[in-house]
Amino acid sequence: MLARLGSGLCTVLALAGPAWADAPAPAEALSRVDIGTTWTLRTENDKFSTVPGGTDHYYTAGNQISVMSAPGRVPEVAADIARFLWGDGTTWAGFSLGQQLYTPTDTGRVHPDPLDHPYAGYLSATATLIQDVGNTRNVLSTSLGVIGPAALGRQVQNGFHSIIDSPQVRGWGSQQNNEPAVEITASRIWRVALVSAGPIETDVLPALTIGLGTVRDYAQLGGRLRLGHGLNRDYGPSRITDGLNGEDAFLPGEGLGYYAFAGASGQAVARDAFLDGALFGRSPSVYRRSVIAQFEAGVAVLWGGTRLSYTHTWQTDSFRGQKVGLFNYGSIAASMRF
Repeated sequence: MLARLGSGLCTVLALAGPAWADAPAPAEALSRVDIGTTWTLRTENDKFSTVPGGTDHYYTAGNQISVMSAPGRVPEVAADIARFLWGDGTTWAGFSLGQQLYTPTDTGRVHPDPLDHPYAGYLSATATLIQDVGNTRNVLSTSLGVIGPAALGRQVQNGFHSIIDSPQVRGWGSQQNNEPAVEITASRIWRVALVSAGPIETDVLPALTIGLGTVRDYAQLGGRLRLGHGLNRDYGPSRITDGLNGEDAFLPGEGLGYYAFAGASGQAVARDAFLDGALFGRSPSVYRRSVIAQFEAGVAVLWGGTRLSYTHTWQTDSFRGQKVGLFNYGSIAASMRF
């Protein structure tokens, strides 16, 4: 069933339009060059919030470690799937482990406000298949995990608070019981070059994403505008939560690559497990908004097999009664090729 679902998602994205030509390097050339495996560490936290005192609420923290193959160096079965879905191109395969934590505004209450964001921890393992065709990137990801106490949200958050001598979060006992989680996402990113002046380049990265499963059912349309040098090395920085995501795959290049970026996206959301609660049984829930918007800005630097990026994201209300204005958080990602 999951295979049919993934194939269906990719078919929908394939109808969005053809790939642009003039890829940075053909798949045949890259497959003959072993540029190494890329490891990425990512952390996201509302500690970077621009709202005074606006920390430890809603999506409060996320951490992820991932590994991405060298381009063209993937298992044959993965290469066959990529060719079947998207045709010939440069294929990448990756795997990641991650955790996300969600809390209400007041974390000092043992019995949280029923109208505020429910407590939720999400622990997941994700397999990702990427195919670059011309100046287009296609992505298919499948995540398996758990939402509930087994995700270790209470232990991680309060353990960290003990280290930094911060008050304990008291309401984790209200989170839903353990429930298995599965999510399939498919996305397509287009890279369209704009005006360049000397070493400074500009491009835009329109993107379409569809997600289905027990975690979030949504459709997203958005894009990023970039200004810098060496833009053809990647499709923008990566992130943990749903939103604009260029993924971990990036190409080597001579000298320093860098860019600043700004982006915006809109999501139509049919289900969000962190707001709607458990599929089976009773659990805390709130009135979810069906449409949300995100805005982002940040910078990225690439040097050889290294990429560093910072992204700041602002998000409109995701549920009725949400407080503190535009919720926002920062995301730091560091990649190293070995």
